[in-house]
Amino acid sequence: MAAEAEVLDELRRLRARVPQLTGALAASVDGLVLAQDTPGVEPEGVAALTAALLGVAVRMTDATDQGDFRELLVRGARGYVATYAAGSAAVLTLLAEDRVNVGRLHLEGRRAGTRIGELVDAVAARAEPPPRTTSHPKSTPASAPTSAPNTTAIPTPPPTPPPSAPPPTSLPTRTRTTRTVRATARPAPHTTTTSES
Repeated sequence: MAAEAEVLDELRRLRARVPQLTGALAASVDGLVLAQDTPGVEPEGVAALTAALLGVAVRMTDATDQGDFRELLVRGARGYVATYAAGSAAVLTLLAEDRVNVGRLHLEGRRAGTRIGELVDAVAARAEPPPRTTSHPKSTPASAPTSAPNTTAIPTPPPTPPPSAPPPTSLPTRTRTTRTVRATARPAPHTTTTSES
């Protein structure tokens, strides 16, 4: 990667600004190490685990409708692991001692993530081939000599009509059964009257 040296410089500057950092790693979202300054830690393993955590974090933010992934913080008994979005194709993972100021960690981590994202995205933009455009032959004035290019025309097939839509299928519907309750008139209670004579 062309920006590896610049990303590594950013990681080292970040470690100088936050002395409680014990490691810093920039990785692709697929888990490949882009640059690392992680003494005593296997960078490939951390990058792979970062990609796995990123996948879970993205699913969590989607499932809870919280928007795009920004950062993830894990606290262990001896310190923190913080992961920050770094552009569209990379993440920044920081390892810090337990006594780190978490607010400062977030502030510096976010700034470095933004800078690393700019570097990685710029390299990716330069590496992408330019978009293919269809050029239309320009009309030439009648007085200009033209020569026919030595090309073979490839016939284009006629456009195929869109497939007819299948008949709409109806989902089984649950019908509600209603019971008709008829009110019946009850006969008046029989009362017997006795006539006194």
